Amino acid sequence: MDASTTVPPEGRDARALRRRGWTLALLTTAYFFSFMDRQILSILLEAIKADLKLSDTQLGLLSGLVFALFYATLGLPIARLADRSSRSNIIAISLAFWSLMTAVCGFAQNFTHLMFARIGVGIGEAGFGPPSQSIIADLYPPEKRASAMAIYSLGVLLGGGLGIVIGGFVAHSYGWRIAMMVVGLPGVALAVIMKLFVVEPRRGLSDAASATPLADLPAISLWQGIVAMWRDRAAFHLVAAITVTSLIGYAVTGWGPSYMQRSLGMSMLDVSKYVALPAAFVAGGSALIGGWLCDRAAKRHGVFAQSYVVAIMKIVAFPFALAFYFVDDLWMALGSYFVAAIFAGAYIGPTYAMIQHLAPLRLRSTWAALTLLATSLLGLGLGPFAVGQISDLLRPTYGAESLRWALFSVAMLTPLGIFHYWRAGVLMKRAGI
Repeated sequence: MDASTTVPPEGRDARALRRRGWTLALLTTAYFFSFMDRQILSILLEAIKADLKLSDTQLGLLSGLVFALFYATLGLPIARLADRSSRSNIIAISLAFWSLMTAVCGFAQNFTHLMFARIGVGIGEAGFGPPSQSIIADLYPPEKRASAMAIYSLGVLLGGGLGIVIGGFVAHSYGWRIAMMVVGLPGVALAVIMKLFVVEPRRGLSDAASATPLADLPAISLWQGIVAMWRDRAAFHLVAAITVTSLIGYAVTGWGPSYMQRSLGMSMLDVSKYVALPAAFVAGGSALIGGWLCDRAAKRHGVFAQSYVVAIMKIVAFPFALAFYFVDDLWMALGSYFVAAIFAGAYIGPTYAMIQHLAPLRLRSTWAALTLLATSLLGLGLGPFAVGQISDLLRPTYGAESLRWALFSVAMLTPLGIFHYWRAGVLMKRAGI
């Protein structure tokens, strides 16, 4: 028997709340490794393209759809398991598996080998996001949840950025294969730490009005969970908003380093040193400030105001994001990129927090998985793949500049994401949320 089960429920609750900062730090670190392992491919694309003789379409498949199909579809059954069993155990096992598979990518000799290794990474990462978001929602009350989720989202921004930095430096000196191994293997050690120290809070612990033991809550089927999310129109618009935004974001993070090398004349090492690391910290600061602003807005006006804050930040960022593809001067282009990055990370934490706020207790992991299903299949899966295909189609006309126009065409979807954030805010305000 687990020793923790001999402790009275009140004692377990107090222990979980006392260690929630440590738990959040570990989950954020694991999220960091998740995105570092996922996004390292972006800085290595040109090296892999030359070594394995791949097309942009194949690179887009490896960056997005191949990973996303398994990451998204397996996320749902794993989330259902997480809504019924130990979330911390699922997280630790998933972390160890995806870390090993990232290292295995370094042994690939052709497209098929690399494809199966990337599938393995997707399978492993499928078990991380939904249970992590569910744990954070149980540890932090609604008025602090956006900030907690914003801290958690630093894993996305810093992991993706530092993955490019580490991958670029290691690949420059030792090749892309060693870079994969260097980034992947440390996650196995972290998995052991996660198993030992991440707490498993009671469901609904920080929702005072809903602090009901899990065993006393009615069972909800997967189909009922899907229908409930579909009927909650605010949740539907939030999922649509983060899906469109993720599609654009994954397209940029997946192909941005290649665009900088092809069209702006930068080297792989230059992108790692002068762009990836500063952008990671700029976007990380954006996430923290965005989470703080959203929590203040929610405290003063209601949770609905968080959606408006995100929409406004995206409106400000949009013209600078477009300028990145229209300006030929290197420093002006990078300046536009960094200004857009200031606002780029603000949406992740508040959106996850709003969805967790709307979700029934029994369905927190499931709703998180449904969100990841949409953002992964349509965002991660379609974004990089669409850019690769558009780039190949435009190559006869635009030559080396085809990637510029492919990325621009995807960026033009931004107003659609802004609309969905605005609409979600309107619906939550009408519902008194």
